[in-house]
Amino acid sequence: MIRSTLLDADGRQILISNDFGDYAIISNDEFRSYETGSETALSTERLRDLEARGLAKADHQRPRSKLEEAAFNTRKSFALEGPSLHIFVVTLRCDHSCQYCQVSRANLSAPGFDMTSETAALAVDRVFESPSSTLTIEFQGGEPALRFDLVRRIVELAENRNLTENRTLSFAMVSTLHHFSDDDLAFCRDHEIRLSTSIDGPSVLHDRNRPNPDRNAWLQTVEALDRARAVLGHEGVSALPTITREGLSDPRGLVDQYRDLGFPTIFLRPISPYGFALKTRKAIGYRMEDFLRFYDQALDYILELNANGEAFEETYAAILLRHILTPFHSGYLDLRSPTGTGLGVLVYNYDGRVFPADEARMAAQTGDQRFTMGTVADSFDTLMASPAMQWLMKGAVSEHLRGCRDCAFVPYCGSDPVFHATVQGDPAADRRDSEFCQKHMHIFRGLFRRVAEAEPETMRTFIAWAMRKPRDEVHVSGWVDR
Repeated sequence: MIRSTLLDADGRQILISNDFGDYAIISNDEFRSYETGSETALSTERLRDLEARGLAKADHQRPRSKLEEAAFNTRKSFALEGPSLHIFVVTLRCDHSCQYCQVSRANLSAPGFDMTSETAALAVDRVFESPSSTLTIEFQGGEPALRFDLVRRIVELAENRNLTENRTLSFAMVSTLHHFSDDDLAFCRDHEIRLSTSIDGPSVLHDRNRPNPDRNAWLQTVEALDRARAVLGHEGVSALPTITREGLSDPRGLVDQYRDLGFPTIFLRPISPYGFALKTRKAIGYRMEDFLRFYDQALDYILELNANGEAFEETYAAILLRHILTPFHSGYLDLRSPTGTGLGVLVYNYDGRVFPADEARMAAQTGDQRFTMGTVADSFDTLMASPAMQWLMKGAVSEHLRGCRDCAFVPYCGSDPVFHATVQGDPAADRRDSEFCQKHMHIFRGLFRRVAEAEPETMRTFIAWAMRKPRDEVHVSGWVDR
């Protein structure tokens, strides 16, 4: 199917795309000729170019060629893999009181909020029932380092199981980094557990967003970051910010904070509308258009840094550009169609309940049990056939959804039924009414406009991000040294 979408408010540029991710950016006059079949504004060369990329009007009717089938299957290769990401919430206890926390964290001394060894063992069984050849076990909380003994146990169970399963197995942990002992860090190094933490900006902002009992969260995080890097190396520890209302005021300052701390990337994301974060949104939240204004300013600055010779990546733009500029999917779960919800990720809660996404777990913490698939005692097949999954699958395929099926951005976007079920009450709700759509339409338009402008330094940066190559290996726009 061929779709079209305006790239600017006055309709001067229009994007047309097909199911295989091929696209063209044409003028309003060219589009009118394209729609009517007239050749008044479309040159012969332009028509041949559209035909070569499967974008000619006649392509609506003909069957797919073998080459097109291969392209489509490559872009959707994740669809038959099964859940590859498995999130273990080993404890809900935490010593931070983050303003935007999406779950109701438990106090450090609170009983009954830790995963048991029996629950952990059953969850590992469910992990290996997934058909995916690649498995990632990620530890979350609360603060998972508070139960590093259980983390060790799960890692060892999974590694021993994998001696006969022969999957590609990896581990990750989301942590404040504050509670690791030297032995814990050595275990992370020896078992290649990648660490991720949160840094929301300069100390004043970070400490306000993420207060800890000593009121020095930023200082403790930076010191812990240095300790972790000394053991795991710089690449073994990543970070990302959550943008609150106060953080919107200084996009350059946030980027510079990450540069100063030695990070080569930043992932700019708005506050999520899940769980207990909804209660604080009035105090620290904002309109999506405010975030997008911030995002544009930050991206402009990052592109300026790259043009001046400093390789620095905005990760979300890089994910979208991989979908736009290559035939491959990034693997990012929120941007899958069919959805990554349940099909790409499973979450094992501390209490044994299983969810199809971390956001679904957060919604359940506020009492919305529609997302609960079952428990770790249920088989993988039982979980996947649960009423929760059947309900969410109504909004699983973007190409069939209102607000998506005619959009030219749909080959590069995703369905995210948990977001729309949470915000709009229906996993198959019309996407045009959601902040998810507002956000992605804006960012896609900005990226495609820059692609149409084809400024050499910007394209060099975009290709490096999309191809996951160092920028200095992109010698000229459109060519990468293999």
